[in-house]
Amino acid sequence: MATSAHSLSYVGCNFLRQRLILATLSGRPVKIRKIRPRDDNPGLRDFEASFIRLMDKITNGSRIEINQTGTTLYYQPGLLYGGSVEHDCSVLRSIGYYLEGLLCLAPFMKHPLKAVLRGVTNDQVDPSVDVLKVTALPLLKQFGIDGESFELKIIRRGMPPGGGGEVLFSCPVRRSLKPIQLTDPGKIKRIRGVAYSVRVSPQMANRIVDSARSILNKFIPDIYIYTDHMKGANSGKSPGFGLSLVAETTNGTFLSAELASNPQGQGVAVLPEDLGRNCAKLLLEEIYRGGCVDSTNQSLALLLMTLGQQDVSKVLLGPLSPYTIEFLRHLKSFFQIMFKIETKQCGDELKGGDKVLMTCVGIGFSNLSKTLK
Repeated sequence: MATSAHSLSYVGCNFLRQRLILATLSGRPVKIRKIRPRDDNPGLRDFEASFIRLMDKITNGSRIEINQTGTTLYYQPGLLYGGSVEHDCSVLRSIGYYLEGLLCLAPFMKHPLKAVLRGVTNDQVDPSVDVLKVTALPLLKQFGIDGESFELKIIRRGMPPGGGGEVLFSCPVRRSLKPIQLTDPGKIKRIRGVAYSVRVSPQMANRIVDSARSILNKFIPDIYIYTDHMKGANSGKSPGFGLSLVAETTNGTFLSAELASNPQGQGVAVLPEDLGRNCAKLLLEEIYRGGCVDSTNQSLALLLMTLGQQDVSKVLLGPLSPYTIEFLRHLKSFFQIMFKIETKQCGDELKGGDKVLMTCVGIGFSNLSKTLK
């Protein structure tokens, strides 16, 4: 699994997940120094430590060394093992923070992954479980990762600051990935969404739906926004509401947007009408940016292209997010792979913002644990 054993060294707490995920896949140890050294509370935060614990659970033989103040981390990756995992995520970040890491690693496990994650399902920082379910899973299917055991299920919802949500993620393993050619996003044909409310009046979700539709109905008639009101034990520990929207195109591309209410006791109260309207505008903004993969899943698509068979993969993206740009730099240091990047000016046929066509030849990464049968 290891391509070359020499260790990589980084400074600072940014992009910690990227570095740990790429270290695990490439088999190269990584050392990260000066993690918030001048902060009042120096070192790794709880949510980062929780992510490292999750990495330890899904691998076999990883060596993790953290100094006393938590400002230096050394990670020597083991083999991706998978199997059944239960993890209590930190409530400072949502389950999406941990799930994004699992989505990158799950296809390359020794045993199919079946993970139960507990914590916050929807917050204002990370992609929610709802959005990952309708955007990241179809993206993985494009690469040939599919099967009966491929699902992401919300068992309980949990809003910040209390959490109390629970999610089940299961994913089959693959020996290798298919190359992709996603160069034509197509036109928007339908919009779907989920308006959820927990520990508040169920009427909140209906008010969100009405206000979101007031904007989106001007563009397309095929809009259906489900209302999801969870009661009792399934509603977690804190009140809140929110909306996630997904636009599907004629060629099977999914573009998403989402908003959640402010956590209990923090910031000003948000009106459900405003939240619905703002989320609809965010979706229109995402559609304007366009591309075949939405901005939350750009790095996942580029990683799977890198790890594909030794064949050309192409994908058309909207403007690259800063996170994706840094991810490309990391791909170069861990896998020595460079993408060919062509900007496509928005002509008459491509409405919306300028697009970027990313091309690469996969490194032919194969899952060594998956024996030929």
